Amino acid sequence: MCAMASFSDNLNSPSPSAEVQVLNINWFQKQPNGNDEVSLTLNISADLQSLFTWNTKQVFVFLAAEYETPKNSLNQISLWDGIIPSKEHSKFTIHTSNKYRFIDQGSNLRGKEFNLTLHWHVMPKTGKMSASKIVISGYHLPEEYR
Repeated sequence: MCAMASFSDNLNSPSPSAEVQVLNINWFQKQPNGNDEVSLTLNISADLQSLFTWNTKQVFVFLAAEYETPKNSLNQISLWDGIIPSKEHSKFTIHTSNKYRFIDQGSNLRGKEFNLTLHWHVMPKTGKMSASKIVISGYHLPEEYR
């Protein structure tokens, strides 16, 4: 039964959608230790209803800032996360500041272009967990600290 339940999830073709707006850069500063830190006000809207089937226990979702530096081709900073317990809660809009600190180890963020990526992990009642994401590009940080 568990194998059949897990297999039936392969027949689902989810089509989630998301939109993220950076409403404000609250502050952008260089810490005493030389690291850059940014605080953002975000508007996150998502419709993850199609991820839910009768075999879905919950969905873990998180928003990450992703960018390149000379030392690393991919830097990922988790800004916000949440657990979606049911389909009824899977269409949402959240107005928030970043829940976790957006810090770069160095002074690499001035003028930096970055993506905001909404990741999700679907946790089934039985079978293997699946994951995917939506990448939203075109964000820039200021050239000067504020």
